[in-house]
Amino acid sequence: MPPIRSVRSVLLACAVTGAATAAAANPAGIAWVPIGQGFEIARTETTIGQFRRFAQAAGLVTAAERRGGGQVYEAGWVTKPGWTWRAPFGNPAVHDDEPAVHVTFDEAAAFCRWAGGRLPSDAEWLLAAYTEQRTDPPPPLARGRAYPYPTGESPVGAQCLGDCGPEAARRAVRHGATLLRGDGHARAGTTVPGVNGLFDMGANAWEWVDEPRTPPGSDAGRAERRTRGGSWWYGAAQMRAEFEQGKPADTAVVYIGFRCVRPS
Repeated sequence: MPPIRSVRSVLLACAVTGAATAAAANPAGIAWVPIGQGFEIARTETTIGQFRRFAQAAGLVTAAERRGGGQVYEAGWVTKPGWTWRAPFGNPAVHDDEPAVHVTFDEAAAFCRWAGGRLPSDAEWLLAAYTEQRTDPPPPLARGRAYPYPTGESPVGAQCLGDCGPEAARRAVRHGATLLRGDGHARAGTTVPGVNGLFDMGANAWEWVDEPRTPPGSDAGRAERRTRGGSWWYGAAQMRAEFEQGKPADTAVVYIGFRCVRPS
């Protein structure tokens, strides 16, 4: 049996081999979108299929797997046995293009380094999510305009709870779990494309950004990191730029995922 590797050992390996990985031909198969300001961002949230390639290449066993499962909020945080990135709601994922969730901040950062990039800063994420950068975007989007939602003027078309239209419930994957709130996530790239042609910058899954929310020097594992965009568990308010949330960096829950950026 191969040794179980924690994210710390994977991060060290990625640091040593980062240059070679960056030179490789996009090992995660990410569709990169140029945003301006010197960076590109993934068109969709990181998927289960992409994360599987990384976990196999790195020999990673995630924190949620080692703990026996990730968590969901049910009048308090509850650990759900078997809920991991492989099986977000306890049953093995049917679709490789579901978002990879139950992933800690450090695990997300390690994936992005392996993929030839990094997690976005808060400023990069906000620019990509709300300000249209394309020269000739499809109507009604307009170049240079900042929008209240990553989907534009309205949250309709995103995978949120209650405010995003009736299609949200129909898009949710058939996961077989009993949820006390919401319907669950949609497959990446199946919602309405929004600002800059990106999918799910609003709702579906919160996304880790590389922005601390606790003072420097705090315990590395418990120090909070910012998350952006809202999720299927919330309505449209959490999709707006003025709403930011955070969790301890070692959090692994059913509605936090991530995407990567890289230099353009």
